[in-house]
Amino acid sequence: MCAAASGNVLAQAKATDRKASEIASHRTMAAAHEKAAKCLEEGKDEKACHTQLEQECRGLGIGKHCGMKHRHRH
Repeated sequence: MCAAASGNVLAQAKATDRKASEIASHRTMAAAHEKAAKCLEEGKDEKACHTQLEQECRGLGIGKHCGMKHRHRH
């Protein structure tokens, strides 16, 4: 019974770590999108703003514009 309880605690810890990672990813993507929006509001070139977004979101979102449809692992 102790081994089963230990396994359950480990599984819960992994789920908590995964959830924290997803939250961090969402916040990073949201900040990058906000920065891109400000870039556009300032009248900067759309291509330059999208390039900045692409660089800041590398590895997080899908596609070159950091799509919010990303790599959920449920």
